[in-house]
Amino acid sequence: MNTENKYFDTNKATWNEKVKIHSKSDMYDLEAFKNGKSSLMPYELEALGNVSGKSLLHLQCHFGQDTLSWSRLGAQCLGVDISDEGIKLAKALNTELQLDAEFVCCNVLDTSKYVKEQFDIVFTSYGVIGWLPDLKPWGKMISERLKPGGTFYMVEFHPIVWMFDYLEGKPIMKYGYMQDEVIYEEYEGTYANTDSKMISKEYGWNHGLSEVINALTEAGLHIDYLNEHDESPYNVLPNLVKTDSRMFVTKDKLYPLIFEVKARKI
Repeated sequence: MNTENKYFDTNKATWNEKVKIHSKSDMYDLEAFKNGKSSLMPYELEALGNVSGKSLLHLQCHFGQDTLSWSRLGAQCLGVDISDEGIKLAKALNTELQLDAEFVCCNVLDTSKYVKEQFDIVFTSYGVIGWLPDLKPWGKMISERLKPGGTFYMVEFHPIVWMFDYLEGKPIMKYGYMQDEVIYEEYEGTYANTDSKMISKEYGWNHGLSEVINALTEAGLHIDYLNEHDESPYNVLPNLVKTDSRMFVTKDKLYPLIFEVKARKI
C-alpha cells in the first residue's frame, strides 16, 4: 500500500464512524431536514440562484443533505463521497424523501472514473479540500465534469483557519499557510459532537488561496470571483460569537473564516 492510500483509508474509516455520530447530532438535525428544512447556507444559495432544471454534481457530499437540498430546489443531482456509510445513508434518505438524486462512493479525485456525464454545476463546500494532498488533479477533474459554460462554485473555510491547532481549547498557530507536509491529528469527538467518545484519526493538507485559484485556472476555468468573509455559518471553532444574522465570528475579527470561489468552464 502506498502512503497516499494509507492516508485516504484512514480518513475513510474515520468518516464512516462520523456518519453514525453526525446523523444523530443537533448540528445536522436530521429530523428537521426530513421535515423539509434545507441544509444549505445563504452563501451558496445566493451564488447559484435558481438551479431548477440544472444538473449538479456535489463533491464530497458526506451523507447527502446538501445534495438532497439542491434536489428539492429542482436540480438533477449526483453526489460523491469517499465514505460508503455516508453514501448508504444518502441513498436511504433519497428513497425516504422520494427524491431523484444519485450517489456514488469514490475518492473525489477518482470521480471521472465513475461518473462520465458532464454537469451544468459542480458544487463543493465547507471542509473539503483539506482532505486532498494535491489540488491539480482536483481542478482537472472539475473541468472534466463541467459542461462548456458550466459553473463551478465552492465555499470553504479559509486557509488561515487551518494554521491553528484548536485541540487545547484555544487557537495556537502551529501549521504553515503553504505547508506541503501532511498533518496528522488524533482526538476524541467530532466537530458536530465534541462530547462523542469516537476517536477521530485524520490526515489533512493545507492549501493557500493561490493554490486553489491556480488549480482551477490551469484546468481551463475562468474565475468570476474570489470572496473572503470574516464570518462562518457554522460554529465549528472555539469561542466564536453568534451575530444577529445568525453567523459566527471571532471576537476580534482579525482574519477571515471562509472564502468562496465562482468559476466558469470556458
